[in-house]
Amino acid sequence: MTPEPDDITVGLKCDWSGLFLVSSESGFFPHLSSPSSPQERVQKSFPHPIDKWAIADAQAAIEKRKRRNPLALPVDKIHPLLKEVLGYKIDHQVSVYMVAVLEYISADILKLAGNYVRNIRHYEISQQDITVAMCADKVLMDMFHQDEEDISGFPLMDEEPSANEEQSYYELVRSFMSDGRQYLRQLNLLIKVFREPFNSSPMLFSQHDVDSIFSRIVDIHEVTVKLLGLIEDTVEMTDEGSPHPLVGSCFEDLAEELAFDPYETYTQDILRSGFHEHFLSQVSKPGAAFHLQSICEGFKEAVQYVLPRLLLTPVYHCLHLFEILKQLEEKSEEEEDKECLKQAITALLNLQSSMERICSRSLAKRRLSESACRFYSHQMKGKHLAIKKMNEIQKNIDGWEGKDIGQCCNEFIMEGTLTRVGAKHERHIFLFDGLMICCKSNHGPPRLPGAGSAAEYRLKEKFFMRKVQINDKDDKEGEYRHAFEIILKDGNSVVFAAKSAEEKNGWMAALISLQYRSTLERMLDSAMLQEEKEEQMRLPGAEVYRFAEPDSEENVVFEENVQSKSGIPIIKAGTVLKLIERLTFHMYADPNFVRTFLTTYRSFCKPQELLDLLMERFEIPEPRPSEPDQMEGGEQPLSAELKRFRKEFVQPVQLRVLNVCRHWVEHHFYDFERDSHLLRQLEDFIASVRGKAMRKWVESITKIIQRKKQVQVSVPSHSITFQNSPPPIEWHICKPGNTEQFDLMTLHPIEIARQLTLLESDFYRAVQPSELVGSVWTKEDKELHSPNLLRMIRHTTNLTLWFEKCIVETENLEERVAVVSRIIEILQVFQELNNFNGVLEVVSAMNSSPVYRLDHTFEQIPSRQRKILEEAHELSEDHYKKYLAKLRSINPPCVPFFGIYLTNILKTEEGNPDFLRRHGKDLINFSKRRKVAEITGEIQQYQNQPYCLRVENDIRFFENLNPMEDMSEKDFADHLFNKSLEIEPRNARSLPRFVKKYTCPLKSPGIRPTAARPGTMRHPTPLQNEPRKISYSRIPDTEAEGGPVSAPNSPRTPLTPPPASAASSSTDVGSVFDSPQGPSSPFHSSKTDRRPITELRLSVCVCVCVCLCVCVCVCVCVCVCVIYRYLQH
Repeated sequence: MTPEPDDITVGLKCDWSGLFLVSSESGFFPHLSSPSSPQERVQKSFPHPIDKWAIADAQAAIEKRKRRNPLALPVDKIHPLLKEVLGYKIDHQVSVYMVAVLEYISADILKLAGNYVRNIRHYEISQQDITVAMCADKVLMDMFHQDEEDISGFPLMDEEPSANEEQSYYELVRSFMSDGRQYLRQLNLLIKVFREPFNSSPMLFSQHDVDSIFSRIVDIHEVTVKLLGLIEDTVEMTDEGSPHPLVGSCFEDLAEELAFDPYETYTQDILRSGFHEHFLSQVSKPGAAFHLQSICEGFKEAVQYVLPRLLLTPVYHCLHLFEILKQLEEKSEEEEDKECLKQAITALLNLQSSMERICSRSLAKRRLSESACRFYSHQMKGKHLAIKKMNEIQKNIDGWEGKDIGQCCNEFIMEGTLTRVGAKHERHIFLFDGLMICCKSNHGPPRLPGAGSAAEYRLKEKFFMRKVQINDKDDKEGEYRHAFEIILKDGNSVVFAAKSAEEKNGWMAALISLQYRSTLERMLDSAMLQEEKEEQMRLPGAEVYRFAEPDSEENVVFEENVQSKSGIPIIKAGTVLKLIERLTFHMYADPNFVRTFLTTYRSFCKPQELLDLLMERFEIPEPRPSEPDQMEGGEQPLSAELKRFRKEFVQPVQLRVLNVCRHWVEHHFYDFERDSHLLRQLEDFIASVRGKAMRKWVESITKIIQRKKQVQVSVPSHSITFQNSPPPIEWHICKPGNTEQFDLMTLHPIEIARQLTLLESDFYRAVQPSELVGSVWTKEDKELHSPNLLRMIRHTTNLTLWFEKCIVETENLEERVAVVSRIIEILQVFQELNNFNGVLEVVSAMNSSPVYRLDHTFEQIPSRQRKILEEAHELSEDHYKKYLAKLRSINPPCVPFFGIYLTNILKTEEGNPDFLRRHGKDLINFSKRRKVAEITGEIQQYQNQPYCLRVENDIRFFENLNPMEDMSEKDFADHLFNKSLEIEPRNARSLPRFVKKYTCPLKSPGIRPTAARPGTMRHPTPLQNEPRKISYSRIPDTEAEGGPVSAPNSPRTPLTPPPASAASSSTDVGSVFDSPQGPSSPFHSSKTDRRPITELRLSVCVCVCVCLCVCVCVCVCVCVCVIYRYLQH
């Protein structure tokens, strides 16, 4: 899902094995034998109630593990690492338990860091942000740094802009939205964490008691949700041409509805005289203290001290609202928006006057950023100001030692004078979120930091907040009046006393908040998550939105297993609607399903139907209100529900619809090339999409469509730049331009193999997955749906038949042996080029009936070549076992044998039904389509790498081979076999003599390139891989089988580089030819295996000299023998 403007983009790399190592070294998990062992450790190490939540997640993971993997971390990979880290083997369930606990903690850290980054108005989480957020969280610091005195987590950063700079209209809106989200979270804290224990205990607190404490907080929450939702919608739907979002109407509408009036009643109740006494009487009821303390540790103290200050938040926010409206009116550039803001200010004048009158009597007027509850929020507006403040304080403290305050604290909370009980000494206290510093005044009354050059205070002691416990002293009349105790971890304690109860309440509110705010935050997160689980999101009915139909066995069936990494369910079968729903599911994205669906959907759905369904899926109606809501007079669901529906359902679904469209035009644009109306409809749909979150997707799809159109109408340029220049064209008897004499025996075997490989590589790379799904190449409309595949099949058939024809129509035995030998040489070059399709074409020709029976011919083939042919034949044996092993061992480029893919697809298509019958209904068998997509995916992985070879257009006549000419397939087969019988009759001891056909020399030029230069081809080694016997079924041009074979037009132009300068004018550097492994060749590596020419000449000279010496010796021996016999006579 695309993030909202204020959302965070998280980019983190985590070494989970390191996390386990840290966990084991820190003592989280001692010797483990069963899940109860880490559970005991969690209970000891984790504070309550975090231990309860972590254990619940871990136990749920063990239970759900039997059905599907609920964890994001790879348990199967981590389990063997634990043996290395811990030094002994543990049970797999223990690993699951540990992973679940650590995943919970990791998610907790990321959530904390995300909140921190959002509050400082940043958009990425850095490692420093995580460190800062953790250092500000007492629970995490206690867990990970139990024995360390101070942790450096807050490096000084003074580069941020000043928060006092004048803001533009749009910046004011963005700032108000950010503040609004934080404010809404505080309201949720008041309602779901503090108010809930009162509501859930009617025996202790009546509804009147609850209302007397929290007043109209629920109404305030409702209007806040409405206002924030209206502003967010306005910002989202603002046109690109507009200078800024016009939010004046949002305030005006609510002001005219008197929606802000609950603030007046709330303020009167909270600030009335006697409220605090009434509040204390309620929380001091018999049984109330026990009830509150039972919720979690420190909750009673949080209610007593933090809640009264937190209840002031709505009051200050309302006052802040009046200031924001005035600033927006001043900055607005649109007359209509300015008028709306004026009307809103006017409508709120009575409320503003009443609020100011109440506050002037009971509360000192203060800005929101200075409110008494600001320590609870994690707002860090103007972080550089906070650091500057801390630096100034540190400069005014004499005797400071250790790290700077700014390196171990993140926020200054408050300062004041307290009396240390016992010694009766006054101490000036500086309270930060990480430190409490006790100082003694050097001289005179305290003054503002920085007023003089000399330090105003002398350091007496300091306490790390994460290492102390705050204890309330409630002795109202004795020594500990207005006092509280700071208990250190070593058991020692310090008691401080304030001058008044109000001053003590302020200090206790700050200290208790610092100590327990992380616990309260987690309680809020847990409560909101539980609420989401219990309250299912309301969706539109299936009668108005077909994709909202609930899952059942009648419309969707899932596989028993899930995806190993993501845990996403795998669809086995379903209706078209359910497949589209899961294709654009709101809860998760499934890229594998998108690829498989777009590859295979044509077997059960037409492109026009798919686009219509996607457009229908995109237009989501809002859910109708329930009957209770209608009885309350609402025609629309509650604002909170509607906001959740838009955020968690509408936006994810619409973004995923656009994502499917993007993948469709990027990888399957041929659907739109064949149907211009479909393309126009898609363009109109994309142009109609509105919303800032959608903007980047719309731009991306539009750019792709324009690029595809340009490629379609422009002259295709397939020139590719390689790291090494391609080898020169090899010529034999015929030279360039003498095309009439081009033939198997007059062209160089190397160049024949090269040009055939280039041609077949083009054919292979042009085949689209859609040409294979549903075996469409065997259907009546195969020419429309599988043009590129048919072209490759026909080329392969024609080349095989041409090889056969060249052999059997060469009547003279000597010439025929030379022809067969030449074809085997071409096979050798195919081997070197990894053209497996060409290799098996030759094997198929040699195994054909007319050729296979030519025993006299094969007897005269050199044994070395016969062995090469036998090894190539082995590729097709044992279900292509050796071929498959060879294919997986080589480096691209290559031309795989397409026949095996077609065979596997046919077996899959014919061996699995198109539909599965469930409860009387036919569901699309998507598991069958997934199997076919796996095969097409294997085909595609070899379609990306071109050959570093030069095209010779004159030798491309192989593209239009027509060995059958005007004959039918049967007549041509009879002709070849009869010709075979003519040249080698059955059981003939001697063969008939025929006149020679060729006037050119029959001697082969060999398969070593003539030019000894870097990048030329070495002598190929025989295939050490498994072949098999192959054959192709010829596919006729028409169903009636008539006329010559011709290649159909293809919507995708072959990708072979053009001739001449093609290799020097493109963009793609051919790094694929620098293979780190595999046999060296000019087509795969820049290195050469040829020796220098001088070394070759020296070797030749040595051989000649040795031969001469042997000849001389033989001659001398013969002469001696002759003379000896003559003398005997």
